[in-house]
Amino acid sequence: MTAHRRGSGLDDATDATLRASRALLGVVARSLSEALEHVSLPQFRVLVLLAVDGPLRSGVVAERMGIHPSTFSRNADRLVAGGWVRRVEDPDSRLSVLIELTDTGADLVDRVTRRRRAELREILATMPPETRDVLAGALESFADAAGEAGAGAADLTALGM
Repeated sequence: MTAHRRGSGLDDATDATLRASRALLGVVARSLSEALEHVSLPQFRVLVLLAVDGPLRSGVVAERMGIHPSTFSRNADRLVAGGWVRRVEDPDSRLSVLIELTDTGADLVDRVTRRRRAELREILATMPPETRDVLAGALESFADAAGEAGAGAADLTALGM
């Protein structure tokens, strides 16, 4: 009987998380609508990564994106051509090149973040404060369990990501 309750509780938590993820996906989609007129979703992810971590070597970006370096190189070419990023010399190694966010790229990330943050605040404002506090703790635990905590996590929070 206890095992069934645990499974049922886990099922209930899974169902609630799925429902919440659909709501969050709607917020994310609305906040990204303008950006996706200019860049693809994977390209926007690169812009966010650079906004959080600063200039990075292409290989590091490819690794963090989970893609092959040659695939990222083509994406980087498109982002450079669009004026979203630029290639700069790595001050630590003459043989390396860094990918750096341009002011235009940073502005795009900032606009998306402001829009997302505003919509989230509007939704959260309808909830009782004690429920918001419980939600914040639960989402922190969820992010930790999903591996989202770590380097740059505070910066991601600041970006509303």
